[in-house]
Amino acid sequence: MPGKFTLFTGKNGETYFNLKATNGQIILKSEGYKEKASARSGIESVRRHAVDAARFEKKTSANGKFHFDLKAANHQVIGSSEMYETEAARDNGIASVMANAPAAALVEE
Repeated sequence: MPGKFTLFTGKNGETYFNLKATNGQIILKSEGYKEKASARSGIESVRRHAVDAARFEKKTSANGKFHFDLKAANHQVIGSSEMYETEAARDNGIASVMANAPAAALVEE
């Protein structure tokens, strides 16, 4: 069973989405969108680009933790991960996004 995208409005009035794995853990977060339709387009972009490992930019933060961004064809960030303690955990996060995003259902909260 694939994960799911949750679409919601933040306290600032912007629309966001998260991609959650089957265990309910958030594996990818979006930026804020002024329009719900734009957030839906962002979800479709994640679905399209998550299957391409080259679209994931692996990063290390100043505090030594690991994370990643998923980028669209225009090199814009369309989703970001949480911080991970190890490179292996980050790489598992990428694999989870790749496995879950393409068929993930959309749930509006």
